[in-house]
Amino acid sequence: MEPSSTRSQRAAAARVKRARRQALARTISAEFDGVVTRQLMQQAGLTRGQIRTEEERGVWTAAGCHTLCIGTDVPQGRGRWWWALWESGAHAVLDGVTALLAAGLQGWDERAIHVTVGHRAHVRSLPGVVHHHLRRPGETSTDIVTAGLRRTKPDLATIRAAQWAPTDRQAATIIAMTVQQRLVAPATLMRRWSRMRRGPRRQLIDEVIQDVCNGAHSMNELDFAKVCRRRGLPEPTRQAVRRGHNGRVYLDVLWDDLELHVEIQGAQHLQGTAGIDDALRTSDLGLQSSALVSLQVPVLGLRSCPDLFLDQIEQGMQVARRRLLA
Repeated sequence: MEPSSTRSQRAAAARVKRARRQALARTISAEFDGVVTRQLMQQAGLTRGQIRTEEERGVWTAAGCHTLCIGTDVPQGRGRWWWALWESGAHAVLDGVTALLAAGLQGWDERAIHVTVGHRAHVRSLPGVVHHHLRRPGETSTDIVTAGLRRTKPDLATIRAAQWAPTDRQAATIIAMTVQQRLVAPATLMRRWSRMRRGPRRQLIDEVIQDVCNGAHSMNELDFAKVCRRRGLPEPTRQAVRRGHNGRVYLDVLWDDLELHVEIQGAQHLQGTAGIDDALRTSDLGLQSSALVSLQVPVLGLRSCPDLFLDQIEQGMQVARRRLLA
């Protein structure tokens, strides 16, 4: 009976040890959103053999050379950011829009994870991760947030996110949202931009930063008139005055002969990624009306996709002329 009793005791002891390992793994992974590294587990007192045993039992799942998933088969949520950093090397940092999301950016959906590594770093391709090889993640070491997820600070991340965005519209929207949500102060963003000497979309980014951060130098009615002239449209009256129910009303742009009104919305009007689409949709509904044709043109829309709004203005002129001839 003694050998049998010993085997039972050993089995019970093994179960206790496994339960302790699981509790330890859950405690450590809670700090990293469900993932850990093998090194962290070893620092907590586990041996390589014990870690390998839990992997072979299928309790912990390997997600690369360094990362283990605790309680899930693949990294989830913010755990994907930890995984991307750990698997990209000790000096990797979250950058661009991913760094902004880690800093608290709301209303933006980005599945790809943007990670900056050294320009000579050799990193394995990771599914869903975009590696940007740069000489320096930041201009100085103070440009990197080292507490928690390693990431570039919001002012630098904003500019890089705009440079790396797939479209001009997304680039403009990222800049506007970051300032509107107070992830970066306008003066800080402008100061950072003044030190940037090269990069894609320089003109667009410069114009949008001026629109968002420095309203005194943003696009105004005179700039809009220049855009119209380049398109071959007649020059409108600017800051026209009309009388409304509550007194005088100032209209941003008006073609008097056509009674076509265009309201230029400053960058502060853009909320989330839908602001430009909302303006296009509202103006489209206005074109279907038999009353005064009134269109909305957000500054950032005119910067990033001008043809869409100029097409609507031309259509508005056609509608106005037909109405006058009726």
